[in-house]
Amino acid sequence: MNYFKTFLKEWGLTFLIIILVGLSRLFLWTNVRVEGHSMDPTLADGEILFVVKHLPINRFDIVVAHEDDGNKDIVKRVIGMPGDTIRYENDKLFINNQETDEPYLADYLQQFKNDKLQNAYSGKGFEGDKGVYFRSLAQKAQAFTVDVNFNTSFSFTVPEGEYLLLGDDRLVSSDSRHVGTFKASQIKGEAKFRFWPLNRIGIF
Repeated sequence: MNYFKTFLKEWGLTFLIIILVGLSRLFLWTNVRVEGHSMDPTLADGEILFVVKHLPINRFDIVVAHEDDGNKDIVKRVIGMPGDTIRYENDKLFINNQETDEPYLADYLQQFKNDKLQNAYSGKGFEGDKGVYFRSLAQKAQAFTVDVNFNTSFSFTVPEGEYLLLGDDRLVSSDSRHVGTFKASQIKGEAKFRFWPLNRIGIF
């Protein structure tokens, strides 16, 4: 009995902390690794994100969603809220007929105008067939944001209770343009913090 009391005195707090962290991990937060280039340049392939569960979903949040058909989690940005009419015309976003800026696209939009992202898609991470494929997509596109048929003007009506999710690298992202809108139940949380790699750690 004395041994048990001594053990609790020395290790009880440690075990309590472990239990609390485990419960918070189960119910309040998770982490996810970015796979692929669909969120370039905001998020890079291989980065690890801290994701908070049960937060309200707001426009332009970066969220982790579950693809029912693909049985995987994806990281995308919320563009359309329930009931919205979303329209793109030559890289201009209109939300319910109001033109809306997308400052997070500024870097790649400018590079698209400069050289159709040929330089960006020739760097590290774009070696081999992947780089060739991405460069061909960019060369073919007449705008940075196009639909699945490469139309530069297109629109969506977002059903009630669902969200339109797009990747920041519109040319290579597989998102709501391909698989449709996402139900609220499919959205697992909001990505709030990048904790790997260390040289990119912080809020984005």
